[in-house]
Amino acid sequence: MSETQGTPAPAATTPDAEGVKLVYILYFLGFVIGISSIAGLIVAYLKRGEASAVAATHYTYQIRTFWIGLLYGVVGTLTTVILIGWLILLFTVIWALVRCIKGFMAIGENKPVLEPETWLW
Repeated sequence: MSETQGTPAPAATTPDAEGVKLVYILYFLGFVIGISSIAGLIVAYLKRGEASAVAATHYTYQIRTFWIGLLYGVVGTLTTVILIGWLILLFTVIWALVRCIKGFMAIGENKPVLEPETWLW
């Protein structure tokens, strides 16, 4: 349907949105191929300075997702000997998935991340 029939047209995809999506995809691949998350981090750092305001919120969110996820992962790994670490690691995986899905959906609608510096979702 077109805009005249009541359904809005999809937001145009910008080059900034493509770069943001690339980082999210690399993060998703990171669950299977861990090194791809580092590639995503590098792309996010390189693209953040030249990005539009919307894309910049996503790049900040993605960079923080990597570093906070790494922190949670290290804490979880160190505490596996007292068994709580397994719960921390499970939380970390769910946390990272939610952040990546939330961000990917937002950039698909050309929307910024509302709180890119949050530690949670």
